[in-house]
Amino acid sequence: MLIAGFPAGAWGTNCYLVAPAAGEECVIIDPGHQAAQGVEETIAKHRLKPVAVVLTHGHIDHVASVVPVCGAHDVPAYIHPADRYMMSDPEKALGRSIGMPLMGELTVGEPDDVHELTDGTRLRLAGMDLTVAHAPGHTKGSVTFQLPEQADIPSVFFSGDLLFAGSIGRTDLPGGDMAEMRQSLARVCLPLDDSTVVLSGHGPQTSIGRERATNPYLREVAAGQGAGTTAPRRGM
Repeated sequence: MLIAGFPAGAWGTNCYLVAPAAGEECVIIDPGHQAAQGVEETIAKHRLKPVAVVLTHGHIDHVASVVPVCGAHDVPAYIHPADRYMMSDPEKALGRSIGMPLMGELTVGEPDDVHELTDGTRLRLAGMDLTVAHAPGHTKGSVTFQLPEQADIPSVFFSGDLLFAGSIGRTDLPGGDMAEMRQSLARVCLPLDDSTVVLSGHGPQTSIGRERATNPYLREVAAGQGAGTTAPRRGM
């Protein structure tokens, strides 16, 4: 398994390219603000052939490069229908908090081919199975992607802005909801094995076991106490 990731743009959003091995087809996860160049460099370095872009949610820091990346490789994008509008109207999704100077640098809109994701879907892409879980809380259409355990390789969980190392996604933007966030943490994260590798939308790699033991939000949800009303801001 090859997973090549890098932080991109003003918000340091993690973009991941996932393939069975170097020289094979790949899936691109969350090509956000200023990610296109890093995507192309990673493709060239590992001799990859993209077959799809999949999106954990619709915030501009995760989707800003979807149009150029999909266009350059003639591949579809996958997003939950509740967040699809954000690709064309990112300021509405953020309460117009970005501002015109930044927006003037971005090409917004949908790529030519968009597929909608549903909870529990198993995507067969690039010879890999990605299981989709709808996980609202950060946005109404937030999803996660999970690769199954393989031989000596633990399961990999692409958590988007649901779960971070030591924290969770913010819920104070339009569509955010702390009650839904708690439900998603309980339903999507807590059942995962401790060995599951967590690759989130921002920040370093972690594991479910580490977060179960140390993340205050996940600990409170596991204890049935709920979580606090706010989370430290990371990304959007």
